[in-house]
Amino acid sequence: MGSQCTKLTPCCLDSQFKAAVVEVPSVGNEEKSEVNDLPTFREFTFEQLKNATSGFAVENIVSEHGEKAPNVVYKGKLENQRRIAVKRFNRMAWPDARQFLEEARSVGQLRNNRLVNLLGCCCEGDERLLVAEFMPNETLAKHLFHCKAYFPSMDKDSGYNFGETQPIKWAMRLRVVLHLAEALEYCTSKGRALYHDLNAYRILFDEDGNPKLSSFGLMKNSRDGKSYSTNLAFTPPEYLRTGRVTPESVIYSFGTLLLDHLSGKHIPPSHALDLIRDRNLQMLTDSCLEGQFSNDDGTELVRLASRCLQYELRERPSLKFLVAALTPLQKETDVPSHILMGIPHSASSSPLSPFGEACSRKDLTAIHEILDNVGYKDDQGVANELSFQMWTDEMQETLNTKKKGDASFKQKDFRVAIECYTQFIDVGTMVSPTVFARRSLSYLMSDMPQEGLSDAMQAQVISPVWHVASYLQAVALATLGMENEAHAALKEGTNLEAKKNADSGQK
Repeated sequence: MGSQCTKLTPCCLDSQFKAAVVEVPSVGNEEKSEVNDLPTFREFTFEQLKNATSGFAVENIVSEHGEKAPNVVYKGKLENQRRIAVKRFNRMAWPDARQFLEEARSVGQLRNNRLVNLLGCCCEGDERLLVAEFMPNETLAKHLFHCKAYFPSMDKDSGYNFGETQPIKWAMRLRVVLHLAEALEYCTSKGRALYHDLNAYRILFDEDGNPKLSSFGLMKNSRDGKSYSTNLAFTPPEYLRTGRVTPESVIYSFGTLLLDHLSGKHIPPSHALDLIRDRNLQMLTDSCLEGQFSNDDGTELVRLASRCLQYELRERPSLKFLVAALTPLQKETDVPSHILMGIPHSASSSPLSPFGEACSRKDLTAIHEILDNVGYKDDQGVANELSFQMWTDEMQETLNTKKKGDASFKQKDFRVAIECYTQFIDVGTMVSPTVFARRSLSYLMSDMPQEGLSDAMQAQVISPVWHVASYLQAVALATLGMENEAHAALKEGTNLEAKKNADSGQK
């Protein structure tokens, strides 16, 4: 193995709205693929994705980037509770609808545990959207390049918290580059050898801390398919000559990622190669890795990076070669990724609040008492009586209908409560997540869980980070026998409630 060292020694190297109706699925209606019980690729309607992201709410934005093809990525949740990432392109990014659908369908056939798999797309009018698995633990760039980064504490659905991140351990860095090479090799074997703008932002971590390659980069990211990195210092030399991405270009970009892992910084390849030629490897090595790897292992990674960055395409190694070379370098293979990354495991859970406890027990009486006591406090900023400056007879009648519903809800006359809340909702003058929550519980009390689930989901469309909506979804899902989905919804509600309480404590 070689002795442990703190530095690489010199070595010889080779060169506000009215909510739409949410559709609720019947149990078990997804066609599955072979990997991770994923559904097969499908086409979504724009309305479905709008509902999944709570109307493309700002609270659900995960990232915004792109110059030639601007896009925004949102987190969302489908009707069956599957968490997704939705990439919404600028209207001019894909003017050719047929090309977009062909590309999406082709990439959507890929299924591999090393990929963030593409689940579907939407192509309606000028809208172009891609749907992929949701990765809750951020990008490699955030973990590798930032000493302070947005870090998801206990996998909070509500967003990311500032927190100290420990430097990625050497064993985990080796695991990341191997998994990346395996992902690219799989794609190549399936006829998708080109990956556009491969970089540390394209690698994401799932709930267990495992690294995965985004499938978004497998699609051409501009109307002509020629867009690459906007930073010419990291662009393959042949792209500067021809304006085309080749399979060898992907190898070059892989080499830059090897350097990223070794240095913990985004060093321009030309500068890194100068350091290698001058035997100045101390400047190339991340000081955070001191004592974590042997001289032989470090030297091998530098050698592989150097080969990937060769100017001549034919001198760069194949992905098969890279997988074979990286496999024997792996360390601590029996240690789960979430431990190496210092990420709380997905199986961990926060303590349940009284509301969460009541929902976990499906104690509808206790839930009713909590909702009745809370009243309409959570409607602030959405819709409430104080927001109306003038009252017409129709508005006053609508308000009276809601008040009658509230009185019936308090008296546990849930049939009348449903009728009154339905009249209030159908008028559409005011939008209230609390009304949907109260009607949801009224449905659950009336042994109508499917309707209760629909209302709980609608409440979340109106108020994306409202824990009550997730809790009620958990109860409805459990009543429908969807235990895994119910557990996920309960966990989501717990995290959202914890985030709300933390935010309130900081004010």
